[in-house]
Amino acid sequence: MRIIYIDIDTLRADHLGCGGYHRNTSPNIDNVASEGINFRNVYASDVPCLPSRTALITGMFGIRNGVINHGGRAADLQPEGKDRGFFGRFSMRSWASVFYLAGWHTASISSFPFRHGASWWNSGFMESMNLMRGFGGERADQVIPGALDWLERRGKADDWFLHVHLWDPHTPYRTPEDYGNPFESDPVPSWHTEDVRMANWDLSGPHSAQEPWGFRPDEWGEPPPRQPWNASSMDAVKQIFDGYDVGIRYADDAVGVLLNKLADLNVLEDTAVLISSDHGEAFGELGVYADHQAADEVTCHIPSILKWPGLEPQTFNGLQYHLDVAATVVDLAGLRIPSHWDGESIAKHVREGNDAGREFLVLSQGAWSCQRSVRWDDYLYMRTWHDGFHGHWNEEMLFDITNDPHEQDDLFSTTNPDASHGRSVLSDWTSSQLERGYSAVDPMEIVLEEGGPFHTRGHLPEYIDRLRKTGRSHWADVLESRHPTEL
Repeated sequence: MRIIYIDIDTLRADHLGCGGYHRNTSPNIDNVASEGINFRNVYASDVPCLPSRTALITGMFGIRNGVINHGGRAADLQPEGKDRGFFGRFSMRSWASVFYLAGWHTASISSFPFRHGASWWNSGFMESMNLMRGFGGERADQVIPGALDWLERRGKADDWFLHVHLWDPHTPYRTPEDYGNPFESDPVPSWHTEDVRMANWDLSGPHSAQEPWGFRPDEWGEPPPRQPWNASSMDAVKQIFDGYDVGIRYADDAVGVLLNKLADLNVLEDTAVLISSDHGEAFGELGVYADHQAADEVTCHIPSILKWPGLEPQTFNGLQYHLDVAATVVDLAGLRIPSHWDGESIAKHVREGNDAGREFLVLSQGAWSCQRSVRWDDYLYMRTWHDGFHGHWNEEMLFDITNDPHEQDDLFSTTNPDASHGRSVLSDWTSSQLERGYSAVDPMEIVLEEGGPFHTRGHLPEYIDRLRKTGRSHWADVLESRHPTEL
């Protein structure tokens, strides 16, 4: 048995052909989906990058493993305490360690541990290779040579697990200029109209329409590759969409190279292929462009495609965490799932071809804002403790994701029974998780006590000045009122 996990950073589920997208961004991924299992409703429990992959490798929600931020104490694993064994659960019961302890050869080609100081990602990987020196800024053509070399050396052997990490859809979109733009003639998604752009133009927050690359449009010194200064017109909006989608297509080409290599080695049919991501990307949803700042639909909903030898193609619609997919891969490989994992295997349902899923999911964001959300049936309930300087984000929000996947119509009211349901589920879930964790202190409280999400710290005074100079004094007043200790 062999498993290759192709981990494409910042990949939205609905920007793939197999996710219903109107652009041809993903022919190779779509082909895998047509031959495998397309999990249509998989969500990252914790976002963005560091919390998501920490949850995946530890098998545990961020509220239990302690990692929900990109800096501060909540960017490090929770101490296991007096019951920690010689090795510790985090290291010896990681996703990779399950395969390692079963005698598999495990390897990861990724700059993620260097980029985020996350040495725990390497736990269980016999080979942990950062061959790119890009700290997450490398392109697929800088990653693939190392992957091909590894496959040339070990691809024909039995029982290996290889993780290959591609960053191309992550901001800033760095696809080589000579690659061109396959989507030059394709319109932007129909939901993003001029009315949406105009409504977003007046909003506040980093990566908003007037400053889509941070807290001011020139934060990079010059516009990132393939990108405009801001979303001042629909042509500029198209440039933003195009930059991201070209990054997806470039990563998809790399997927094709890896699959062709497996075919050349005559092992493709005997190799399980998992293609997924750590989080998605917003393009106007909640007023955010080209970033991943909320615990919302577009940031947490990720693609998850699994082609497993012997399993029939199918579309799986049940609600799942990315942790559930990891547990399912372990189960399908005939290995034991650690008892403390939060991920639950759906291998039985996959084999039977039914859509059984979780009743609800709880999603968390602590790096750009402090939010938790509940996803169930048609709805997404969002609770915000720190708005990330998006003044229009209310403390509670509610969206009908089935009919409004781009979160344009907030349905929240104090009398809405669905809002009450979401609030109750979130409260009960939080209490139960803290009882099961290594600490009774919610890491979300730690983030708030330290001054808020890592990416917003220290930016408010200068940003309020910018808001006033750009005709958005009303949002400056809101932020001054909400965040007096951050001025």
